[in-house]
Amino acid sequence: MAASVISHHEGVRVNQIKKMLAVPAAVFALWAMSATAATNDDIAKRLEPVGQVCVQGQECKGMEVAAAAGGGGAKTPDDIIAKHCNACHGTGLLGAPKIGDTAAWKERADHQGGLDGILAKAITGINAMPPKGTCADCSDDDLKGAIKKMSGL
Repeated sequence: MAASVISHHEGVRVNQIKKMLAVPAAVFALWAMSATAATNDDIAKRLEPVGQVCVQGQECKGMEVAAAAGGGGAKTPDDIIAKHCNACHGTGLLGAPKIGDTAAWKERADHQGGLDGILAKAITGINAMPPKGTCADCSDDDLKGAIKKMSGL
């Protein structure tokens, strides 16, 4: 009789453990399913194309078309100098003529064919200065205005 009592108590204990584990297991299973659904949605969203190409004159379904301004329009010499020129020309880094040092700029202009010669070097790059001095979207007129402002020529 003692063996059947122990066996009965073990069975009750096992059933209690099963009941205690069933609720967390069900919650975990539901959470895992929702996490998988969210993950699949996230993956699908990441795989969507970033954009579409619209050709002017053709209908672009589901897209608002903004006309490209081709370079962002003219910039002021002060904007160009602040963003692209000041790092080197503000301090004279690597021999760059300093902003406002008219004598240094005039010397360069005399050796390079005037303001147009300096502009040509600015467009192609000179010494450590990259082409257009890192202002790739600046027009020649934008660069010329910045050079005039920095040089005082």
